[in-house]
Amino acid sequence: MNEREFSKKTIEILREVRKRQPLVHHITNFVVMNSTANVTLAIGASPIMAHAHEEMEAMSAFTSVLNLNIGTLTPYWIDSMIMAGKAARKRGIPIVLDPVGSGATPLRTDAVKKILTEVPVTVIRGNASEVMSLFTADEEIKIRGVDSLESVDAVRYGAHRLAGELKKVIAVTGSVDFVTDGDRAVEVHNGDSMFSLVTGTGCAATTAISCFCAVESDPLVATAAALGYYGLAGEEAAKASNGPGSFQVALYDALYTLSEETMMDKLRIKPVYP
Repeated sequence: MNEREFSKKTIEILREVRKRQPLVHHITNFVVMNSTANVTLAIGASPIMAHAHEEMEAMSAFTSVLNLNIGTLTPYWIDSMIMAGKAARKRGIPIVLDPVGSGATPLRTDAVKKILTEVPVTVIRGNASEVMSLFTADEEIKIRGVDSLESVDAVRYGAHRLAGELKKVIAVTGSVDFVTDGDRAVEVHNGDSMFSLVTGTGCAATTAISCFCAVESDPLVATAAALGYYGLAGEEAAKASNGPGSFQVALYDALYTLSEETMMDKLRIKPVYP
């Protein structure tokens, strides 16, 4: 699939999201619950936030995709994620994992590895340091809180190799996003530096991926298309904003109003050799 074909495919997936309005089950962190719910709605899907053990099985019966985010992690929530993941496996729905801050503390790193062992995750989306924590000793990882101090290029080879070993799609997001399934690889060149000034924008990128995975059977295509669309919305939002506060509001608007003509003209999703 070439760059123009990716643009067309992104439009097709977005149309399908808005037609089907898939229900996205988030087990996510306290910081971003409201903003990721709003992003889900702006894209055209429906959000539900639920983490109680008692409803994990029932919740999976009518959701289209499961979004797991470890941003404000507790042992109870780890169990919720595993319970929800096993229920999602029974129905065969996609599972998208955001390993927020993995590599920063043993709880986070161990939780991600436990989830990956027990849950059939479809897509992993993280920054460079978070992804590096999945294949590198903790003491070698450069991370500050949940912010990456590594570059996407530094983990490109490791991410590609790990994706092949795990048979999952891995998306490493940064100034240029790198998406791979261990066989194919794609770069996404859309985005804006304003993303780094608003909390939860990485989590919202994972939400966009979840919405697209809910209606597209190829998770690499869904992931790359979602990141292109989300990044381009950020570019358009930055033009209309005066700072981080107005950028967040403008981002919701851009996700909702981004035209197909703009996507055909400005999406930059490029297949690459790993």
